[in-house]
Amino acid sequence: MRRSQLFGRSRRENSESPRDKRYVVYVNAEEQAALEARAVVAGGITVPRLLVESAMNANVQTRSDVRKFIAGVFELQDGLAAIGNNVNQIAKYANTERVYPSDAEATFEEVRRVARLIEATVQSWDLT
Repeated sequence: MRRSQLFGRSRRENSESPRDKRYVVYVNAEEQAALEARAVVAGGITVPRLLVESAMNANVQTRSDVRKFIAGVFELQDGLAAIGNNVNQIAKYANTERVYPSDAEATFEEVRRVARLIEATVQSWDLT
C-alpha cells in the first residue's frame, strides 16, 4: 500500500466535471518557500491544492477586507467618542445643577453596549 493511501491524498479529489480552467500565478523565491512550507504544515498537500482550498474557504480574509474592517472600527470609535462628549456634558450638567438627568442612565448603558459590541467585533477577527 502506498504512503498516500495510508495518510490521505496530497492531491485534490477527482471531479465529476472536467477541470479545464487554469490560473497561472507567478511568485518569487520567498513566496514559493512560504507556500511550500504552508503546504507541508497543512498536511503535506500540494501547493495548487493549498491555493485552491485557501481561496475557496468562505472565511478567507483579504487585505482589503481587513482595511475595510479597520476603517469601520475607526468610524465606530469616532462615533463612540462623540457619544462620550455627550456623556461629559451630562456629567457637567449634573454636577452644576445637582440634578441627575432621568435619561442619563439609558445613555450610559448605550455607551457600554456599543463599547462591548466594538470589543467583541475586534476580538472576532483574526488580523494576523
